[in-house]
Amino acid sequence: MQRACGVSSLRSALQDARYAAFFSIVGTMVTATVLMLALRPPLPAATALKGTPWWNWIGGPLGAIFVLSGASLVPKLGAAAFIASVVAGQLAFSLFLDHFGLMHLPQQSITPGRLFGVLLVFAGVMAVKYL
Repeated sequence: MQRACGVSSLRSALQDARYAAFFSIVGTMVTATVLMLALRPPLPAATALKGTPWWNWIGGPLGAIFVLSGASLVPKLGAAAFIASVVAGQLAFSLFLDHFGLMHLPQQSITPGRLFGVLLVFAGVMAVKYL
C-alpha cells in the first residue's frame, strides 16, 4: 500500500501519473530480475506454467492499474481515503469470490455478519473521506 503513496510523490516530481507508474514498475522489474539472477531458483516445469489458471496471470496488469490509480488518485483523495477504498473494494470482491467459490476457493456463503463487516469497512471509507 505504501507504493501508491510513493508513486504519488513521484507523480508530483514528474508531473505525470503515467510516467510515475511506469518508472515504479520498471523498478519492480529490475529488482525482481536482480533477485532471480542472484538466487537462481529452478525454472518451473512447462506443464506447471501451461496448467496455471488464467487468473494467476492477471496480477501484473492489475498491479500496474493499482500503481497508476494510486499515482492519479492519491493527490485528489488523500492517501488514507485511497488506501481505505482499495481495502473496501478488495473485501467486497473477496466476499463475492467466497460466496460463489470462484478461483477454486472453498465456498463460504454471505452471511448477515459478513455483509455487516463489509458495510462497516465502507462506512470507514466514508468517515475517512468526509468526516
